[in-house]
Amino acid sequence: MQRFDTVIRGGTVVTAADTMQADIGILNGAIAAIGRGLSPGATEIDAGGLLVLPGGIDSHCHIAQPKRGTPVVSADTFESATTSAAFGGTTSVICFSPQFKGGSLTPELRAYQETARQSVLDYSFHLIVTDPTPAVLGELPALIAEGHRSIKIFMTYEASRLDDRQVLEVLAAAREHAAFVTVHAENHDAIRWMTTRLEAAGLTTPPYHAVSKPPLVEREAIHRIIMLAELLDQPIQIFHVSSAQGISEIRRAQERGLKIHAETCPQYLVLTAEALQGEGFEGAKAICSPALREPADQEALWQALRDGVLGVVSSDHAPTRFGGADGKQAFGAHAPFSKVANGVPGLETRLPLLFSEGVVKGRIDLQQFVAVTATNPAKLFGLYPRKGSIAIGMDADLAIWDPGCRRRIANAELHHAVDYTPYEGMEVTGWPMTTLVRGTVVVQDGARRVEPGFGRFLARGPYPAMQPRGVFPTGFDPFATTG
Repeated sequence: MQRFDTVIRGGTVVTAADTMQADIGILNGAIAAIGRGLSPGATEIDAGGLLVLPGGIDSHCHIAQPKRGTPVVSADTFESATTSAAFGGTTSVICFSPQFKGGSLTPELRAYQETARQSVLDYSFHLIVTDPTPAVLGELPALIAEGHRSIKIFMTYEASRLDDRQVLEVLAAAREHAAFVTVHAENHDAIRWMTTRLEAAGLTTPPYHAVSKPPLVEREAIHRIIMLAELLDQPIQIFHVSSAQGISEIRRAQERGLKIHAETCPQYLVLTAEALQGEGFEGAKAICSPALREPADQEALWQALRDGVLGVVSSDHAPTRFGGADGKQAFGAHAPFSKVANGVPGLETRLPLLFSEGVVKGRIDLQQFVAVTATNPAKLFGLYPRKGSIAIGMDADLAIWDPGCRRRIANAELHHAVDYTPYEGMEVTGWPMTTLVRGTVVVQDGARRVEPGFGRFLARGPYPAMQPRGVFPTGFDPFATTG
């Protein structure tokens, strides 16, 4: 009779396709058996009355990301951020190694790899390209071959944005060397023009952040990046979609058969622009980009999740403190919105918020929850079939949930190093009780059970979702070898 290292017994096992009552047997870090009445394990975990879900994959989070040209710093270390993620049911993260304008990719990546060694979860990187010179583009083939299969580009932010020609150069390099591209899509010049006019009118408090970047600046940039990607036949994912207008562009592209993927984040599903109205400078806590929208946009986002137009929900965790000289008040306690660091923290609250607002309230079902938080990001970023579901041979990355646990979110009880959460006081139903990575208990009974450095780097090879269709809008293949 086979003896397992661990057996999770009597739980309701949920994947993106099925729900079943079953035990899970784990051996050497992998799922070895799924069934009823499995033989004993050296360790037994009673999951009776609980849900056993694939561990979440957060494919968009900023962890200890280096910054330049600003006094703002990341509050989180890899240890604090991934600990927080584990308490929220996440088992793998993909974060960002940036290039800075005028510099190269490789030295920054090597330094970031050392920083990441303190992770308690498995991790991978997106490469941020801000200055695609021939030398930088020449670095990409070797880095991609190392397993860094995704590149992020920005269409806004002065220090990061690319013009359309530069976007095409990065898309072309990705297509030629088998990488995937992710995009922050907003129209930079429109935002800067609106910001200048608002500042001239003295309208600089946090609510005007949303006025400076209305949904149409997202819509236009999404339309443009889809056109550029279609021209080169390069699959892309559009990050943090926030508006009904943006969704409409993505839906049309997908209906034409293009490989255009998209994600949203909990802040856009549960907060609105009203959060920017906080007393005094409190509204700055909710400044993020794209900006928070209106209830009608939220409804459009939930519908797009149900329809599959949006395939991923990530946190876009941005660990900037609210107080102090290195956070959102770096330029003063009443700084204009244009000087306030963008982003909100959310690694630990991502899954509980989506479970409570989505599954418990009937907006999405359990299978859709698993799909958008684990299975889809695993497939989209080359971690599947190792990660992202529950099947024999896969890594035993699991989160055991109490679906009836009612909890009021309080920053004092979270495990990140940020001094606030925009979800303070929100009541949620459903919370993960135990998290396992490769069969090892990382979180249980309110305590972390592994040391920093337990996490492993996840190198990614070529995979189906990032493969081009082989269809160009004209009869000309710009990648064909010419004599």
